[in-house]
Amino acid sequence: MSPTITAFESSPDRGRGQARDMRVRWALEEVGQPYDVRLVSFKDMKQPAHLALHPFAQIPTFEDGDLALFESGAIVLHIAERHAGLLPDDANARARVIAWMFAALSTLEPPIVELGMAMLFERDKSWYEERLPVLKDRVRVRLGELSRRLGDADWLDGAFSAGDLMMVTVLRRLNASGLLDEYPGIAAYVARGEARPAFRRAFDAQLAVFIAGSKGS
Repeated sequence: MSPTITAFESSPDRGRGQARDMRVRWALEEVGQPYDVRLVSFKDMKQPAHLALHPFAQIPTFEDGDLALFESGAIVLHIAERHAGLLPDDANARARVIAWMFAALSTLEPPIVELGMAMLFERDKSWYEERLPVLKDRVRVRLGELSRRLGDADWLDGAFSAGDLMMVTVLRRLNASGLLDEYPGIAAYVARGEARPAFRRAFDAQLAVFIAGSKGS
């Protein structure tokens, strides 16, 4: 029996693959695990059945037999621990990859999300033009640190891993900001992730949902 994940019935990102179900789709594609998708509306996400899976009324969720999980990072780690391909066998290397997963979610994503939310929802505010450079500079600090650490390497720690998967999906949230263009090494890193066949399959799958929804509306 295949695991089931939840995704937006009508994604706010208009099929650009920035919703967090994309991370789980990509991980499942990387390890070759078939999966089912249950689409949920914003109304569905407030209902008891979904809240029992995700107490914060978000997506994705992951159900596999008796196991139900929420939070994309926890789901990706669970997948990586149970299938070969996303975590190294060496214990120390494995620990470093998990550290990169946490870094993507805890260090890089918060300022990136704050910037994105401001660009989407605060443009009409009187203080937007003054605040925007501050938010961008906070992201630049993290991108500079990441760029120095990545250097000329293809991936964060040896072979492609769950750490790279999480980091690339976080960095892709900057596509509309133009900030990645300031860091060619990071832009190339993201492009390498996006070029992986498993990424393309996951991206096409979530885009198909948006296309189908657009035709039906």
